[in-house]
Amino acid sequence: MVIVIALTIVIAALALVGTRWKALPWVPDAATVGAASPSGASTVPPTIGDPVDLATGLQVPWGLTFLPDGRALVGERPSGDVSMITAQGDVERVGTVPGVADDGEGGLLGVVTSPTFADDQFVYAYVTTNTDNRVVRMLFKNDRLVGARAVLTGIPKNSFHDGGRLLFGPDGMLYVTTGDAGEPDRAQERASLSGKILRITADGAIPDDNPFPGSPVWSYGHRNVQGLAFDDAGQLWATEFGSSAYDELNLIEAGGNYGWPDVEGAGGSTSEANGFTDPQVTWPTSEASPSGLAWVDGVLYMGALRGERLWEVPVTGAVAHEPTAALDGELGRIRTVMAAPDGTLWLTTSNTDGRGSPQQDDDRVVSVSVG
Repeated sequence: MVIVIALTIVIAALALVGTRWKALPWVPDAATVGAASPSGASTVPPTIGDPVDLATGLQVPWGLTFLPDGRALVGERPSGDVSMITAQGDVERVGTVPGVADDGEGGLLGVVTSPTFADDQFVYAYVTTNTDNRVVRMLFKNDRLVGARAVLTGIPKNSFHDGGRLLFGPDGMLYVTTGDAGEPDRAQERASLSGKILRITADGAIPDDNPFPGSPVWSYGHRNVQGLAFDDAGQLWATEFGSSAYDELNLIEAGGNYGWPDVEGAGGSTSEANGFTDPQVTWPTSEASPSGLAWVDGVLYMGALRGERLWEVPVTGAVAHEPTAALDGELGRIRTVMAAPDGTLWLTTSNTDGRGSPQQDDDRVVSVSVG
């Protein structure tokens, strides 16, 4: 009788956990999450320090990228303005990206420096124009942005689901996230640039080793990806907005189909039957609406917009473990998370985007210590 009662309690507890987290990723399952965790690896995330304001009074700061000397470039979504910010909190406007259309969730989105910036001084930006979403390249000369040349055009735009994150990989290729632009079925159409993670060269050409010959598509079946991070093993992780049930953290494989719109969250037998890849972690949409993503010492740090917190997700091998919430409600909507050269995390807020509750001095760029 005692054993039966104990088992009943355990089953009930597991059921309660299942209502909060779908597809428990911290219980390794070779069918869905890949390699098992290395023995002895810690899954307890480090402590996050108190936020320190670096810049305030900004309008929806979205893209953030670091220069080799530790200064950062931060773009404001509605205006296309770009500011240079130091770790000491010095702020200087350095230019405006031309052709930006302030359209709902669109505008100046991701920014990233070239991996060979010391030689070429190129800065890339993902922008919404009057006709499309596109990637442009500019020169950063004498601490000023100069010109803009299109590198990739024709990404479908909408007032929502525009994607927009840019990240250079350890392979030197540029990874570009796009949303479904309000047309969910396009995410399953490999000929469309909607609902994808794209991979191109620094000049906009299609790499020969992309999974679909002649196509920039690296993975597909995405609803709206706004966070990318490579781990120390060169694995690509991505955050994805759900519709009404589950947000996702995915481990991205070349050519992978991540299920949208047929599956939201983990599809189980549906995913298996259709060749979809299930997420490693899911959240109820009220707790996440995930955007920026950063990797530091075995932990993924994910900004939550609607959830208004920073999620810490320990990773060992190819397995993401149980998330922990930090800065819960302290900053409001967290848009971008970047690892700074000095070992801190820089975060941008999106409280002035029409969906938040702006506080005094919002929006802001803040720094937090890790460890």
